[in-house]
Amino acid sequence: MTLKEYVKDRTVFLLMNFILFIIIGGIMILVRMNVQTVFLIFCIWFFPLFIYMLIEYFKQKIFYDELTSIMDDLDQKYLLPEVMKEPETVEGKALYEALRQANKDMHEHVKSYRDRENEYREYIETWIHEIKTPIASTRLIIENNQNGVTRNIKEEIKKIEEYIEQVLYYSRSNNVSKDYLIKEVPLADLVRSVIRRNSRDFISKGISIDLEKVEGIVFSDTKWLEFILNQLIGNAIKYNRERDGKVIIHTVRNENNIVLTIEDNGIGIPEKDIHRVFEKGFTGENGRQFGKSTGIGLYLCKKLADRLGLGLTITSKAGEGTKVSIIFPLTNVNFMQ
Repeated sequence: MTLKEYVKDRTVFLLMNFILFIIIGGIMILVRMNVQTVFLIFCIWFFPLFIYMLIEYFKQKIFYDELTSIMDDLDQKYLLPEVMKEPETVEGKALYEALRQANKDMHEHVKSYRDRENEYREYIETWIHEIKTPIASTRLIIENNQNGVTRNIKEEIKKIEEYIEQVLYYSRSNNVSKDYLIKEVPLADLVRSVIRRNSRDFISKGISIDLEKVEGIVFSDTKWLEFILNQLIGNAIKYNRERDGKVIIHTVRNENNIVLTIEDNGIGIPEKDIHRVFEKGFTGENGRQFGKSTGIGLYLCKKLADRLGLGLTITSKAGEGTKVSIIFPLTNVNFMQ
């Protein structure tokens, strides 16, 4: 707060005092009182007034400067009422109490929304657990009645399971730290496991798989990594060519990281879309063309990778293919060998 701002805020107060003095001074001159007496009254009137205003200005300046300094240093601004000292002035106390009440009200609202979010997530997880039972029964019925129709139903069941899995990981994506279990993950085993999950799609679409040099052991959560890798390989299959489709998976060990890359020779991603593929709900030209994209898969992969401390990059050229890389930092914590 500057002196100019303070004086401007009290313009009406000062103006009223000057008007009153002019009226009283005018009356005193009319009754033939000398100018020295009028000036003496001016000094008696305004000198204490200016002294009081200066003292008040410096007290308020100290208070607001301290308030601003605390705000600048705080990462979480809403903690201001918890760390600031209770002021001594009436205005300061009113402001302090208003901030405390606002902070208390905000915490109650946040708690309310957090409880609703937890309740909704628990419902989703329970629903997912329940829906697995009829799906498993359907699979059993299909296994006992193999024919062309049930095989098609089995394929649709597989898609349903993948969407359900996506919902489960989406509901847990904000609470990764409560769910994951860090342990050694051999990348070769992980890749082969995901390839087996998608083997039928590789065969039915005639897409060849080339596992070049895939090696290395990282420390991370197997389930989360498998989900990310399954989404990336699923995309490599979905957006690949009908004929001569090919997926190449390989790892490269650098000085500071190990990079797992999934590369395909599919339809690729238009240049105007490539920078938005990790945005939530973005489907782009390929999504509109295929009509099966939800815009959630890559968004979720990026979000989970960030939570796990992994890098995720994508490069692509329309008509030539797409290359997606998962980057595992080489540290004593998450890498071995």
